[in-house]
Amino acid sequence: MSNLATVPKNGSLANSNSNQNFPTLSNWLDDIFNRDLPSVFTSNFNTGITLPKVNIKETADAFIVEMAVPGLKKSDFQLDLDNQILSISTETKEEKEHKEENYTRREFGYSSFKRTFNLPESVNDEKINANYENGILSILLPKKEEAKQKPTRSIKIS
Repeated sequence: MSNLATVPKNGSLANSNSNQNFPTLSNWLDDIFNRDLPSVFTSNFNTGITLPKVNIKETADAFIVEMAVPGLKKSDFQLDLDNQILSISTETKEEKEHKEENYTRREFGYSSFKRTFNLPESVNDEKINANYENGILSILLPKKEEAKQKPTRSIKIS
């Protein structure tokens, strides 16, 4: 007897005793929310910041963290270092109010993210430097002198 269960494409476990002619409440709700709603309904629902992608590059002297976060100001970022854990976060709020003769429309938005990274012991945390330019947040994490990669040298055999 096998303990494996059949998993359909939607990821839910199949119930072998169910009658396939009657959809479950879960399947019915999934069907409603997974349909393509007209763009007029969905255009303002996902305007927050998603978790930004990060590139991390190691050189002989440092680690370089690059994060693509366009549309922000450098004052929007908060960088913290606590016990070799680097936290990068931002929080933005936006409010607009539009009044005309018979109606008032008020819109507001809130978006935030937080990424954390465990830094290796080889990072010199006293010399960490950050720069924000053209939508890219760059963080330079210099290595301690003893952790820097030494150039290759030949050893003469005697």
